[in-house]
Amino acid sequence: MTFVQLIDCRTSRFDEMNRLMDMWVEQTRGKRTATHAVVGKDLSDASHFVEIVEFPSYEEAMRNSNLPETERIYRELVALCDGMPTFTDLDVVRDEQLNLGVAREFFGEAGQDGTAALFERFADDYVDHDPANPRDLDLQGAREEYEGWRQAFAFSFRVDDQLAEADRVCTRWTWSGRQTGEFLGIPATGQEVTMTGMTWHRFREGKICEGWWQYDRAGLLAQLGAVAQTP
Repeated sequence: MTFVQLIDCRTSRFDEMNRLMDMWVEQTRGKRTATHAVVGKDLSDASHFVEIVEFPSYEEAMRNSNLPETERIYRELVALCDGMPTFTDLDVVRDEQLNLGVAREFFGEAGQDGTAALFERFADDYVDHDPANPRDLDLQGAREEYEGWRQAFAFSFRVDDQLAEADRVCTRWTWSGRQTGEFLGIPATGQEVTMTGMTWHRFREGKICEGWWQYDRAGLLAQLGAVAQTP
């Protein structure tokens, strides 16, 4: 289970504290078990700071605390604080990446009939970037391209991996389908095909407003017999 430690402190010397944290990051490279750290400043009190540090587990957090570099930096950090910092240890019982969930739902439903609900996740000014297209597509263009794929294949996506950071979600996926209609001038073959790819989605106010696609189009065409297979 993911473990989080909250460090609450007051200081009028945050710039020095910030440099101290940079030093800890450098000195514990290859040793530390912390995976994510966020520092927030109280909007109503400029001397009040809270650091949130994430670990894979409580045991990993204890390993991190026992590093000699951590102990040394901790003593120097206390000297910069206006009073003793407080520590709160938390087992994470819910961790929900909301944008990541929307992206996963999109890929889960993309092989189903109908586009109305599917594209409700997209902003009206959505922009689609696909190197296979001569120019970027707007929301209507993305709908039409999706319909073209649906007319050519019965398909589904399998989500293989996802990462979320700030307003972006990256999804690595495997697409599987059977050609049931014409595709790029290739008559329906009934051929079972697969393709791997990756999509970055940018979000704004909970909706997808931009997408970047990369996928093995050449491999798909080779499976359909349109281009020679590479040895």
